[in-house]
Amino acid sequence: MSADSHPTLPPVRLHSDAELARDALGAPLFARAVRLARWAGPGTRVGVGGELAADQLPEAAAVLGLDADDADSAGYASQAWRVAVDTGLVDVTEPEDDGGESGAEGAEERFGTAAPGEDLALVTSGAPGDVLDLWLAALDTVLADAAVPDLDDLVDALDAGGEIDFDRLDWNPGREADFLDGVLANLYLLTVTEGGAADGPIPLPVLAASMVVPDDMGEPTDAVLEQVSDAMMRLDDQFRQLEPIGLVQFRPVDEELMAEADGPLDAETGGGAGSTGGAGEADDEDVSRYGMVRLTPLGLYGIRARMLEAGVDAPAVGELAEKGADVLLDAVSLYSENAAQAEIEQWLAGREQPAAAAELLAAARGDDEGGPLRRLRCQQALAPAGPEAEPAVRSVLDDPELGGLARVWLAERGVSDVPAPDPEMVFWLTVDTIAAQLAADGETEELPLLMETLTAHHAGFFEQVWRVEHPSTADVLEAMGRLHPDRKAAKEARKAAFKARSRRPA
Repeated sequence: MSADSHPTLPPVRLHSDAELARDALGAPLFARAVRLARWAGPGTRVGVGGELAADQLPEAAAVLGLDADDADSAGYASQAWRVAVDTGLVDVTEPEDDGGESGAEGAEERFGTAAPGEDLALVTSGAPGDVLDLWLAALDTVLADAAVPDLDDLVDALDAGGEIDFDRLDWNPGREADFLDGVLANLYLLTVTEGGAADGPIPLPVLAASMVVPDDMGEPTDAVLEQVSDAMMRLDDQFRQLEPIGLVQFRPVDEELMAEADGPLDAETGGGAGSTGGAGEADDEDVSRYGMVRLTPLGLYGIRARMLEAGVDAPAVGELAEKGADVLLDAVSLYSENAAQAEIEQWLAGREQPAAAAELLAAARGDDEGGPLRRLRCQQALAPAGPEAEPAVRSVLDDPELGGLARVWLAERGVSDVPAPDPEMVFWLTVDTIAAQLAADGETEELPLLMETLTAHHAGFFEQVWRVEHPSTADVLEAMGRLHPDRKAAKEARKAAFKARSRRPA
């Protein structure tokens, strides 16, 4: 999972470790692995790769409560056994090498043995984190399996000698693993991004298109649509394998739909990238026929853990609760407003208001590029504070960087004895406020109205503001020259920006 794809992600809200561990133990495939680990004993025979002997698969299937006559039961038992071995729930002793004699005609096949592993005890007596570590190991096994071509493709790629022709198969293990990691990273991003699809499942065509269609492509070509269709069918098979480990909730592509289509699903049948843009216009039931997927809370935890291991910055709400206010404000400056609020609330929850307010105000100072946004987040953090925070706020009334913020906070609470700010502080606060909004959200539709409101009551505003000693003065004035709704004021802003640039040291 590459750190380059999503270098910084929005923070995710995770369930507690205890809740996640319960989910892990309830995941069907993991639960089966645990049951087989408890069943393993002196009579359990394994082959050279630690796999169960073929004649033991019916018994293993029966232990799992599966119908031994069902053709799929042996596969389910074999997969659960492999997970148990790979996670350390089972210890296997493979058969010793007999120098090839066992391969001779009529020679007796040799088997190794199996027994419950030491890690099996962690399932009942370990901490939630121990259970989650076992589940993550199981997830690695399942992801590796999901990146392998299906049996039909493998059979088609057999050469005359019964060996797999990898050139004909066109399968590259690293490429397939990277593709699946990329899909899961995109699914994670769609889930945690505010305004994304966090509250509902993602249509499979949308996810497939996110991996295939270039960002700068307008109308996808037929070749690209065919690639999307192929990716959809790969994902349909892979998510079927990932659902039993508890990673996703998945509604597969409707088999009747595939039967109706002549060959791969394409834009004409509604399954390609051409149909994804119209998903909102189509009937929900029609869209769902092409497959729907969502990460479970356990899946969010698992994909984030893999991202962290790959070096991706994937924050979680609440992980800053024990950090200082300086770390908090720097971090939440990169978050959306709602995500920042959630993190701030958890940070405030364990602190006394007077001390917390003083620490936040101290951390908000600074004439660096990030200063305006830190002060905006500080103001956001202080918004719910009660009268206990007032002494700390009053203490910065004369501070050139925080005095305006303090006055706003006190005025919002109806405090009557707040000293009026001098003009220099008013201009400085105006620049700081607009700089913070630009840094937080860019040039939004609401920003011109804010600019008009902040400048409307100050005659000669642009004749004065270019002199403000603020590192963002010129940038703010240039933005006002582009965005101010009053054409005359916008022209004055551009002139003021030129003056501000001219007085800046080279």
